[in-house]
Amino acid sequence: MEQLIPIINKLQDVFNTIGSDPLDLPQIVVVGSQSAGKSSVLENIVGRDFLPRGSGIVTRRPLVLQLIYLPWSDEVKFGGESGTQEWGEFLHKPNEMFYDFNEIRNEIVRETERLTGKNKGISAQPINLKIYSPHVVNLTLVDLPGITKVPVGDQPSDIELQIRKMIVSYIKKPSTIVLAVTPANTDLANSDALQLAREVDPEGIRTIGVITKIDLMDKGTDAMDVLTGKVIPLNLGFIGVINRSQEDILSKKPIREALKHETEFFKNHPLYRQLAMRCGTTFLSKTLNRILMHHIRDCLPELKTKVNKLLAEAQSELMTYGDPLLDAKNSQGALLLRTITQFSTDFGAAIDGKLTELSVNELYGGARINYTFNEIFANCLNNLDPLEGLSTNDIRTTIRNATGPRAALFIPEISFELLVKRQIKNFEDPSLQCVDMVYEELQRIVAQLENKELQRFANLRDRVIEVVNGLLQKHRVPTRLMIENLIQMELAFINTNHPDFVGGDGAISQILDSKMVAKQEQQATQNTTIPSTNPFERVPAPQPAAQNGNQKYTPPTAKPAPPQKQNSRPGMGQPLQPEGGTPPSGGFLSALWSGGRGQDTSNYYQQQQQQQQQQIIQAVHDPYRQAEPMRSNRLPQIPASIKAAPEVSDREKFETELIKNLLCSYFNVVRKNVKDLVPKSIMCFLVNASKEKIHNELVCSLYKEELFDELLEENASISARRKSCKAMIEILRKAHDIINEVRDFNSAPK
Repeated sequence: MEQLIPIINKLQDVFNTIGSDPLDLPQIVVVGSQSAGKSSVLENIVGRDFLPRGSGIVTRRPLVLQLIYLPWSDEVKFGGESGTQEWGEFLHKPNEMFYDFNEIRNEIVRETERLTGKNKGISAQPINLKIYSPHVVNLTLVDLPGITKVPVGDQPSDIELQIRKMIVSYIKKPSTIVLAVTPANTDLANSDALQLAREVDPEGIRTIGVITKIDLMDKGTDAMDVLTGKVIPLNLGFIGVINRSQEDILSKKPIREALKHETEFFKNHPLYRQLAMRCGTTFLSKTLNRILMHHIRDCLPELKTKVNKLLAEAQSELMTYGDPLLDAKNSQGALLLRTITQFSTDFGAAIDGKLTELSVNELYGGARINYTFNEIFANCLNNLDPLEGLSTNDIRTTIRNATGPRAALFIPEISFELLVKRQIKNFEDPSLQCVDMVYEELQRIVAQLENKELQRFANLRDRVIEVVNGLLQKHRVPTRLMIENLIQMELAFINTNHPDFVGGDGAISQILDSKMVAKQEQQATQNTTIPSTNPFERVPAPQPAAQNGNQKYTPPTAKPAPPQKQNSRPGMGQPLQPEGGTPPSGGFLSALWSGGRGQDTSNYYQQQQQQQQQQIIQAVHDPYRQAEPMRSNRLPQIPASIKAAPEVSDREKFETELIKNLLCSYFNVVRKNVKDLVPKSIMCFLVNASKEKIHNELVCSLYKEELFDELLEENASISARRKSCKAMIEILRKAHDIINEVRDFNSAPK
């Protein structure tokens, strides 16, 4: 058990060389407010006057105090020089022994002012001091600055907050024993030390209380309730001590005489004598030694496990930094080629989803490209409207423009082609955007592929990214050209024989069926006969049943056909009209006949003849009008811009609906083709091509002997981290060996 504290002291020395304590070693931390008597308690434990004293805050840096017991030598036992038996050593001055404890005090002051200045500044950087003496027990204590309220000197306005943060950073560790020092002549409920200890140890399991200045309490008061744990219960209890008075310090009264006076005070006091065996500095030192040894014994198995874990992590980290570079060109070339090959392999694996470390939080690599095809691009095409930007008047105008100066018997096919080509062009922009999005995803993969060698060589990483981005850009150009050609192919030939295209017959049937259904629904709702004005109406409306229900239903008779006119338009025969008013079936758009505009023309001639006859009759019967000259038949000026009339005839309605159905049908055919061929083109010309050629491109561009030194120039930060990691491994190995010196900590009695 006695060897446990020296073991921890060795571990502290080992880790102090790197300025950190990754293991949170077991230690006792002294906490108290300013002028609570912390320094006096420590000096009493050591038995020497060695700490700085003065007004205001004196301890301005943590002091790690390691007390090491030395047995008495024969020389001292027989009256020899005893000065050689006690000395101190500072970690910042190795191999320098301080036999004069006044020099130890001066060195503490000098080392404190070195970092904090001479005007009351503070620092969290500790001072490590070892004291070897036959008057001490093995113990490790950490003396922290006292809690102050008012800043003085160079202290910042938040000095109290800074000191509290420093104290909490030490005592919050579960491996720390809190030594809370409180003067007996103050209210225990207002103790800053106990308040901070309760924040990190609310149940009081690892807090031990020290009550100072018991001899200075007012008459009629005592600390019995506090010492017996009736006021604030602590698992480790309270211990009362008596420090030297200011007069004793000024008169340089030896501490050993003060300790004798302390013992006599507790033995002879009428109240405290029953607790005399559990009070005083001697009992405090032995108690702290025992508590610390048991605490170390309990923490040692966990320390050993943590050391092994940290050692394994440090070794793994060192492997990521690689071996130091060799100057031989062959070695540099092999390293460069291996790095390029590994990067090329990782690039292909990221696209194919074969990386050893796949993310479980988000999509990565090829999965993002698949998401681009099936979610972003496909949804965009599905949301395209076949008639976007195309109004009914646009369709009517296109049909009329396609007929030229003649009145067409059928809808001209050129109007359909003009309109459908205009809509097909809407596929080009989303397709090209898809190319750019996949290109950006490939760049994203390149940026995220940083293996240990690329992290190690910044110049090589920059050149690799530059070469790969150039390769991607080189394959991006033919990919965009391929997509543009796909759209041009669709525009070059409108395949109306496509099996998925509805065709003229199908479009007409759809319109007639929809009109028939709408007509039947309207008749069923109104229950009346509505005469039809649609020249393509084939099913007459049924007659309503008799009111009394006795009369039988009589089907309507066919309307007599009007007398046919011969040669109503010069040079034109009678328009073709099938029996029953059904459009003739035939090729694409050949199922329509002219029935509207021809009849309108003959009616126009009849109206003109009737108007001339009426003018002649009025001129004969009205003498006053005979004197008026006849009106001139001058035609109005042709407008500069002629648009379709707002009135739409039944024929035009039918024609526009037919064109819309045909446009939607063929648009869906092209949509299906584009949705299938664009991803295939991108994968072929951009993704797969870059994946297959990336290794050759990198080798041709970078594997040159004159570039070896430049590309393989190691980052200074990587070199520093490798050096630091090696130092940590060496320290952890030493810590592992030190802990292994204790073989029986598991079987040691508690």
